[in-house]
Amino acid sequence: METDLFSYPTPFTPPTTEEDELPVLRLIRSRRVGPTTFHRLIGEHGSAAAALAALPEVARAAGVTDYAPCPEKQARAEIKAGKAAGARLLIHGGPGYPAALAEIDDAPPVLWALGQLELLTRPMVALVGARNASSLGLRMAKRLSESLGEAGICVVSGLARGIDAAAHEAALPTGTIAVQAGGIDVIYPQENTALARQMAETGLRLTEAPPGTQPQARHFPARNRIISGLSAGVVVVEAALKSGSLITARDALDQGREVMAVPGHPMDGRAAPPDPRPAPNPPPARRAVTSGDLGAKILERLGPSPTAEDQVIRDLDVPAAVFSQALTALEIEGKIERHRGGLISRPL
Repeated sequence: METDLFSYPTPFTPPTTEEDELPVLRLIRSRRVGPTTFHRLIGEHGSAAAALAALPEVARAAGVTDYAPCPEKQARAEIKAGKAAGARLLIHGGPGYPAALAEIDDAPPVLWALGQLELLTRPMVALVGARNASSLGLRMAKRLSESLGEAGICVVSGLARGIDAAAHEAALPTGTIAVQAGGIDVIYPQENTALARQMAETGLRLTEAPPGTQPQARHFPARNRIISGLSAGVVVVEAALKSGSLITARDALDQGREVMAVPGHPMDGRAAPPDPRPAPNPPPARRAVTSGDLGAKILERLGPSPTAEDQVIRDLDVPAAVFSQALTALEIEGKIERHRGGLISRPL
């Protein structure tokens, strides 16, 4: 009789020791075996050890010759590296593995976890958004994160700069989980190193990647499905078109999660719907803004809605005189507008 893709003809016994974990780790680390294939193989063969033994024949039937599963030495080295980083290996179906995440079709077969594992038993909501967030967006992320924490909800995000970092920082006292795209011992971006260290103590960091893995572009969409899979809902604060935050929102919808968005100014690209019109020809290039890096950072935090100069100064943590010089240059370039009451914005 045919079985469903994720059914278990033979009851699957979750691993409890390193010797039990090895076949699971070897199976998911084997070439061409992703989460969906892993679950299918378990469903067909009943255990990771049996699936691992059958894998070379499965590969031959698929036209792949000279196939060898992940060596035991490699799996043992990964376990050693994970433990050296202070992390614990969580196995799908085993103790500690988050129940909500286990329900999604392509649930990670393994997770490396560093920090407070009890956070995985709490109700969770993901809070994601733009890396180049506006000052208003950052303040909103912090306020939402604090409010969620006060309500007993654990805040989940991706440890990226911008909205992610703001959400994590605000939720540190109440509980927050970061899902990483690389290894548990690889912090990206490096500017969040101090935050990541705090989270290893009072929060929790998770990843499905082996220790030592440097994050690459293809890792982030896979990371995003874990963020949404852990959570009852996903809140998008700001997100550019085709951004990772919108990928997370689509994953959440596919997984049957709630998706929510913070209203923003419709003329701000981080809040506006897609424009169906063809892209116009680019305007003539303008000369570079003086105080280069600071000018760019100021513009990142501004949208069409006026924002207080003092708030941007605090967000950037720069001397007021230096900020004023950069702001004047931006105003001369026509890249910002000043408003009454010390407010500034990008031109409409």
